[in-house]
Amino acid sequence: MLRSLFSGISGLRAHQQMLDVTSNNIANVNTVGYKAAQTVFADTLSQMMRSAGAPQPEIGGTNPAQVGLGVRLAAINTVFTQGSAQTTGRPTDVMISGDGFFIVNSTNEQLYSRAGAFNFDAEGKLVTPTGAAVQGWPAVNGVVNSNAPLGDIRLPMGTLIAPTATDTVVVSGNLPANAPDPSTITRVIKTYDVTGAAVNLTQSYQYTGGNWSVTFSDGTNSVGPTALTFGPNGQITGPTFTDKSGATKVGVLYDPLSTGSGIGIDLAGLTMYTGNATVQPLSQNGAPAATLQSFSINPDGQLVGVFSNGNKQTVAQLALANFNNPPGLEKAGDSLYRFTVNSGLAQVGAPGTGGLGTLQSGAVEMSNVDLAQEFTNLIVAQRGFQANSKVISTSDDVLQELVNLKR
Repeated sequence: MLRSLFSGISGLRAHQQMLDVTSNNIANVNTVGYKAAQTVFADTLSQMMRSAGAPQPEIGGTNPAQVGLGVRLAAINTVFTQGSAQTTGRPTDVMISGDGFFIVNSTNEQLYSRAGAFNFDAEGKLVTPTGAAVQGWPAVNGVVNSNAPLGDIRLPMGTLIAPTATDTVVVSGNLPANAPDPSTITRVIKTYDVTGAAVNLTQSYQYTGGNWSVTFSDGTNSVGPTALTFGPNGQITGPTFTDKSGATKVGVLYDPLSTGSGIGIDLAGLTMYTGNATVQPLSQNGAPAATLQSFSINPDGQLVGVFSNGNKQTVAQLALANFNNPPGLEKAGDSLYRFTVNSGLAQVGAPGTGGLGTLQSGAVEMSNVDLAQEFTNLIVAQRGFQANSKVISTSDDVLQELVNLKR
């Protein structure tokens, strides 16, 4: 039987496989996170007709003479180039800009994906369209430990968070050195107790005999008056107190009941210059009880919850994984990939660290299929198939001629 017949058959098979791969690429041109596949051909074994000959004194060397036995599919490589961004405006849609894969858990199997079209299920879990749970780290009191084991990302809307009692108030501004004697300046800031109840803390600044003092009161209890001292440059120098971290600060510890856990009132921003009175309480760190109303995803993967009291707090962080050889991953369907012995172990980390990409919320990564290239590949595969078909028909003609020799 003619070798050309079997070479033609192998060519048909290889170009049919190329056509299959190309057709699949085109079918997934609009699939979120899809990565194009690329075929690589290699020749098969060659039959030795004559081996190489070494040069001799009386005759030169000869090259080997071999007849190829066809072609085979050597590899189908996955091309992990960045796909274009498609803005969706949905806060649960996330795109990776750079290297890395989302980590998901599907039926107790850890899989990986570039498709960030996520949703929340009835239990508040962040999931893929097929229900695989997106993995990351939950936050404890707004702090994420990225060294902890991975877990499901949960963000149940309406979750109630406990109130935070005020333990720090920051005051800044000017107490005029040219104020009428006597003078009183009153300011009020809303603070919160351990139950989340609002407590108006009144600050009364008194100017007498060229000196300023301050009294703090919550309507029931008070501390003061406490004398304020200023240096030659007009910056406040006293009084001082020790805050909860053990640091000494300029200000007053408001603890009328001597519980040891009062409100540290930071007065380091006060001055005494000639001019207008601009003293104001700038901030306090307490908050009432609140419910989770919305969220956003930062470039570093942190899910920041927005609560009904206006406060924002990190509630979780998405994890990413990368591999030494991403093309070694096995496609598992549903835009998911599975670890293999040739991909290397997953290197897990937070977005933006260790060579991992950052995240873009409100967008998804589209397919990286190049239609112009795929249409060209279609033509190449078709012509290759036709040429190998011609080889088979020609070989058949030769065999027919051999049969006809008997006539």
